[in-house]
This record gives sequence, C-alpha cells and structure tokens, in this order.
Amino acid sequence: MKYIYTLLFIGLATFLSNAQDADSILNSISKNNTPEKVIATFKSPKLVLLNTNETQKKNDLAFWIAHRFGDIGGEFGGFHTLFGLDNAQDIYFGFDYGFTDKFTIGFGRSRKDETYNFSGKYKLLEQLKKGLPFSLTLFAQTAWVTREPFFVNEFGSQAQRMSHYVSTIFTTKINSGLSFLLSPSVLLRDKVKDVGDKKALPALGMGGRCKINKRLALIVDYTLIEGLGRPQNLATKYYNPLGAGLEIETGGHVFSLNFQNAPYIIENNFIADTQKSWTNGGVRWGFAVSRNFSLFQKKRSINQN
Repeated sequence: MKYIYTLLFIGLATFLSNAQDADSILNSISKNNTPEKVIATFKSPKLVLLNTNETQKKNDLAFWIAHRFGDIGGEFGGFHTLFGLDNAQDIYFGFDYGFTDKFTIGFGRSRKDETYNFSGKYKLLEQLKKGLPFSLTLFAQTAWVTREPFFVNEFGSQAQRMSHYVSTIFTTKINSGLSFLLSPSVLLRDKVKDVGDKKALPALGMGGRCKINKRLALIVDYTLIEGLGRPQNLATKYYNPLGAGLEIETGGHVFSLNFQNAPYIIENNFIADTQKSWTNGGVRWGFAVSRNFSLFQKKRSINQN
C-alpha cells in the first residue's frame, strides 16, 4: 500500500509542477500580448498656452494658479511699469478632477471679463511603444463672461456671453526627453468684437517639450489663427499667440515660468483676442503652478506594517 501512496505522491507532485509551468507560460504569453503604453508624454496637462494630452489620475484633484503680467516693452511697458510687473493682464484660479485615468473635468475663473470656464478632456487613443505612434485626446471648454456690460445692450442674451472651444490633441513622445503636440481646433462664439469677424474661428496649435535634466525642461507652443480664413480688413489688428518658457518639477508641483504675447490664459480668450506682438514690445512674463491632491484613498489598516 505504501508503494501506491508513494506513486500517488510522485504523480501529484509532477502534476502540480507541470501546472505551475503551464501557468507561468500562460502569464508570460498574456504579458507579451498586452501592448505597452507610452506614459508621461508631457509632465503637465498644460504647456505654455495650450492644453496637452495629459489628464488627471482617477480621484486626483489639481489646483491651478496662473498669472499674466503687462507688456515688457513698448508704449505700456518699460521701467515705469517695472517691465510689466505692475500690470496684471489676467489671473486664473481653477481645479481639474480626474473621474477616471482617461477623463478629466475642469472649472476655473479668469480675471479677463470675469470669465468662468467649464472643461472636459478625454484620452481617446494612447501611444504604444510598439504599434500606435501617437496619442489622441479630445478637449472641450465653455466660457461664460459674467462682468457688467460696458454699454447698454452689449449682450443681447446669455448666449452672447458664451463661447465654446473644441480641439483634438495629437501628441507623440519621440524619446524620454522630446515630445511634440499638434492641436487642430475651433472657437465658436455668438458675439464678435469686429463687424465682419468670424463667429467660428479655426486654429491650429503646435508645441513641444525638450527635457534639460530630471527637473527642468524647455516648453514652447504656437497657435496659428491669422491666415486660416480670418478676415484681414478688421478694425483691430490680431496676432498669432506664441509662448516659450521653462518648466520645473518640484515634487507634487509643476511650475512654469514663461513669456508670451497673449495677454490672456484660457483658449476662449487668447485665441479670439491676442492684440500684441513679440516685435512691438507686447511680450509679457507669466507663470503657472499646479498642486495635486489625491482624494478618496483607502486608509491603511492600523495593524499594517
């Protein structure tokens, strides 16, 4: 009888060994068949002016502060305004919350026209290390002007206080230190400043990030608006927004110091109304800083080591 038990034991051990080998092979096959995603194409959901493909992690809340000062040079700059530091053109406070790793909603308020903005960003496609060479993110934002009218009947309805911005954000990460962005978009508005201007204003944003070291990176973006069908005979002269700056990672913060000719912060404002140029002293210094908070995380057990 003991020989039978011995044979049963040997057979069981052999079976378990083979089963473990099979599980190991299946796990290996499963891992090999799972496409590896490219992460951290950009380090922040915002570049200088434009939005990137990055979204908040699930249950993460980001608090944003951004500032645009006055002209460095030209008629309204120079030493008497401390090169624009005396004049705040726009100030922004906002929150971005991650419902999922792919879907973020945002809310904020700008000094410009006392504007409130509501936004949504969704990662539709993600770049793969072997396969898809780019990512595609959808972004939409509605802005609502809440200031008092400057003159009687300036706003005939609430619809004339609203504008809607929609963009598709294509990004690619070339390597660990170099990323690019291309963002076709359109700004829809019911009210325009200049007679003859378009209510539907197309734009093409482009930008990039170049890593200097572990904490520092150069960032730049440019938005082509003039030359895409906007009338050239308007009473107001408009320019394409161009921004460049230095991005600094400091633990839970992402801090950027930048220069741009756009005096306003959100797309609904700077795409429609950039009236300054880099060539006539209309460049201004600005900064943006964000702080992330993780919400609804499970508390660790008291007995956990």
